[in-house]
Amino acid sequence: MIEHLRGYFPILDWGRTYDRNAFSNDMIAAVIVTIMLIPQSLAYALLAGLPPEAGIYASIAPIILYAIFGTSRALAVGPVAVVSLLTASAVGQVADQGTAGYAIAALTLAFLSGAFLMLLGLFRLGFLANFLSHPVIAGFITASGILIAFSQLKHLLGIAASGHTLPQLLASLWSHFGDINLITVVIGGLATSFLFWVRKGLKPFLRKLGASPRLADVLTKAGPVAAVAVTTISVWLFGLDGQGVKIVGEVPQSLPPLTLPGLSPDLVRQLLVPAILISIIGFVESVSVAQTLAAKKRQKIDPDQELIGLGAANIGAAFTGGYPVTGGFSRSVVNYDAGAETPAAGAFTAVGLAIAAVALTPLVYYLPNATLAATIVVAVLSLVDFSILKKTWDYSKADFAAVSATIVLTLTMGVEVGVASGVGISILLHLYSTSRPHVAEIGLVPGTQHFRNIHRHKVDTDPAVLSLRVDESLYFVNARFLEDMVQARVSEGCEIRNVILMFSAVNEVDFSALESLEAINHRLTDLGIGLHLSEVKGPVMDRLQQTHFIHELNGRVFMSQYDAWKHLAKHAETNNAAE
Repeated sequence: MIEHLRGYFPILDWGRTYDRNAFSNDMIAAVIVTIMLIPQSLAYALLAGLPPEAGIYASIAPIILYAIFGTSRALAVGPVAVVSLLTASAVGQVADQGTAGYAIAALTLAFLSGAFLMLLGLFRLGFLANFLSHPVIAGFITASGILIAFSQLKHLLGIAASGHTLPQLLASLWSHFGDINLITVVIGGLATSFLFWVRKGLKPFLRKLGASPRLADVLTKAGPVAAVAVTTISVWLFGLDGQGVKIVGEVPQSLPPLTLPGLSPDLVRQLLVPAILISIIGFVESVSVAQTLAAKKRQKIDPDQELIGLGAANIGAAFTGGYPVTGGFSRSVVNYDAGAETPAAGAFTAVGLAIAAVALTPLVYYLPNATLAATIVVAVLSLVDFSILKKTWDYSKADFAAVSATIVLTLTMGVEVGVASGVGISILLHLYSTSRPHVAEIGLVPGTQHFRNIHRHKVDTDPAVLSLRVDESLYFVNARFLEDMVQARVSEGCEIRNVILMFSAVNEVDFSALESLEAINHRLTDLGIGLHLSEVKGPVMDRLQQTHFIHELNGRVFMSQYDAWKHLAKHAETNNAAE
């Protein structure tokens, strides 16, 4: 019973061995991540079109719930750029920004996303995320990074602009270009430049001054806080908010409130598909980060339990004033590098953010939106990776087409169309690649019992025996391909008296493929040609034996391809003697 519970509550596993050393490391990591998360949470809420406090609320209960249910010891859960953009896109279609309906829709989106993730986890369906290929994910994230950066230009320029696609954003920015606020431009430009320098140059600079590696790392992570502090004080000191500089304004000084998502049928219908897309994107991003970090410490990640952990985190966000969350790359890496030993580091981070929500929110009243926009721009531009285009072009034109299509559709049609097309393209690529399985005509390598492709190696063949190695499982998409290939080959080779299908790479034969094999058998029987199988795997053979196919097979099933060759090839005995 306890072992079963540990499967669903990983905290019962790592909690047993939690000691003072782990506590110390987790606390240090929590302090560093909390410093980083305060401005980042405010900024991502701004990106999602929500009040800044929603970002902090979305970083408290979700982190605690993930610590209970999640399996990664370094993953830091909370608002992230791509999910915030997806939230703004989805919620913006059902309610106007700044209204109560907008906030309720965001809560509903988090709830639906969490419920979908939980269902996938409970039914162990984490493998479904594999249908979203890495190139497509890379293309989507690159396009999203570009969209996010352009969406923040309005805050950096101090103008009003809107749009969910790149053409819309550019047109809106251009139409309001004459309304630029120069003071805002200066603040945004300086903040952006400073944050870029912090990311690349501050740590080496501090090390040259003699700072220890740990101190230099902490101060580097605190760079955004310094930008927030300096620009906030400047706005307050010089009264820049009265000169057109947009500020955050009043932020409630409280812990996350108890909230209820709206579950009206119409709202659920409008948000269900976006919630599913957000869930898939969030899970793929999160589990990729979790597995990468776990591998460095030889730890194990359970993708199905990760679904439950992320589902619980999103449901928690829905009931505590947040919006959809997932595991973030940058904060998770910071958490790992800071020495986090267990998910308790996340729980300590949540406590730190709760203290900030109660004690520090009045200090951000004069925080300029331009500084938060600079934080977002610097963070998301690191996601933009155009090298994926060259890599896929060099390696696979099909993957290049998928990446290109995902980028173009995301930029021109919006993030929801982009991610939906990405899923569709990934599935189509898989179906296309498996619809034409590699089937090699093989022959015996002289002096051995090995068989290789006759077009790649010098091998022995027999004109009366056609040996085909099927290098893919057979199912409805590719069944006819094999059927047509055998038909074409025996039609052109009048000397063929036996056909051997080598099934060493076949892991499954579905019903459509079974019917194709039966059709091949009947046609070859009519032509007076024997059909034989070799090296059929046990599970495949078990299923075939339950059918009429094996009993009606006009040939034999051989244990090995070499046994089939010895029995059927005319000059096999000569070869055997030569050996």
